Amino acid sequence: MSVSQVALEEQLNDFDPAKRRSALDALLAQVEAGSITFPDPQPIVNIHAHTFFSFNGYGYSPTYFAWKARCEGLRVAGIVDFDVLDAVDEFLEAANRLNLRGCAGIETRVFVPEFADKVINSPGEPGIAYYMGIGFTSKESADPVVLAELKDIAQGRNRSMLERVNPALAPVTLDYETDVLPFTPAGNATERHLCMAFDAKARTLFPNEEDLVAFWCEKLSADAETVRKALPSGPEIQGLIRSKTMKAGGVGYVQPEGPDFPLLAKVAQFAADAGAIPTFTYLDGTSDGEQEMERLLDVSMKAGSAAVNIVPDRNWNISDPKVKAQKVKNFDEFVAMAQERHLPIAVGTEMNAHGLRFVDDFSAPEMQKHAAEFLKGAHIFYAHTQLQAAKGMGYLSDWAAHSFADTAAKNTFFETVGQQLEPKNRALLDGISPDMAPDAVLDTLNA
Repeated sequence: MSVSQVALEEQLNDFDPAKRRSALDALLAQVEAGSITFPDPQPIVNIHAHTFFSFNGYGYSPTYFAWKARCEGLRVAGIVDFDVLDAVDEFLEAANRLNLRGCAGIETRVFVPEFADKVINSPGEPGIAYYMGIGFTSKESADPVVLAELKDIAQGRNRSMLERVNPALAPVTLDYETDVLPFTPAGNATERHLCMAFDAKARTLFPNEEDLVAFWCEKLSADAETVRKALPSGPEIQGLIRSKTMKAGGVGYVQPEGPDFPLLAKVAQFAADAGAIPTFTYLDGTSDGEQEMERLLDVSMKAGSAAVNIVPDRNWNISDPKVKAQKVKNFDEFVAMAQERHLPIAVGTEMNAHGLRFVDDFSAPEMQKHAAEFLKGAHIFYAHTQLQAAKGMGYLSDWAAHSFADTAAKNTFFETVGQQLEPKNRALLDGISPDMAPDAVLDTLNA
């Protein structure tokens, strides 16, 4: 790998979008010249990766994630960010230019009234669930009022958390605008950005390592060995700050209640209205709510959910044999439920913390048995994105509603399009229209 390529790849993560675009232009010129070659796409996917528009553990921009996905041979790649759609247009453009099958989405937290007394997939928070929309074609397609509400709710929580944590960590205190927002490119700070800012401020105020160790030992009620071990790695000390001050039991944590979040049905409708696919998220099947998975899926689908999301790694890559056995069993049962209901499955590694892998290990036995289903889901989301963007003929469009006898037939069609249509050939979509039958669409795309 040439030095110039390394420098350009670093520039792909610059906060300045013009610099990111310029770097991609230069890298693609090297591809065109033959000095950079891409591997053939492999049967591996990651369509749930956060970018630096919410938080990525490695600081990846939407463009960099697309570039790396192409370099790593992913068959389909997709991004998702908490509470914003700021990455969507950039990622989809980069994916198309790289001939990478791509899709994009949003993740937020919602209130599920039917499970108000049960923990679902937000640990320790009854009635509250992480929820997604996948297959957005542009930020402009979404209702700006709802989008602003989602971001404002999240930022309000962070600001009030900072007000509680600041006194506890004094003299290391932060100003949200001055100290926190510079760590994110578009004003969408998260808890992890707060921790980065506290880490940076402490290192400035206590340049002597022993003084810094003593400070964190006192403030985090941690022993010196733990702090010394964590300090050389920013993510480790930041994780310690977060766990001690911002999670349950910490001074910054306040137990959220249902009214603090939008209703499940509202967010599902928001995604559908924008032309995306409302997507239920699965954790690991161990919570009270997820142990009633059939009912939970019934409630979610009634609200509009048409797909599901899983982070497989946390369900099989577990050191404790007993815990692993139970979670793998739950995992297998949930995949079977999704298949029975013909719900496309999105999988990914999140990458919203340092240490998370770029793509799951599809060679692991626990993954191999579901790999075809995960690849199918990724192809469906990608095909939906291309058809929705080009002709408004996405997965939940009026065209799809009257063109298929059942969901199984619809899934087969979108999977086929996803397999056959490369982004570089998307001009073929110009030849289709909503008055065409699915077979005619396939014939046109195969011409």
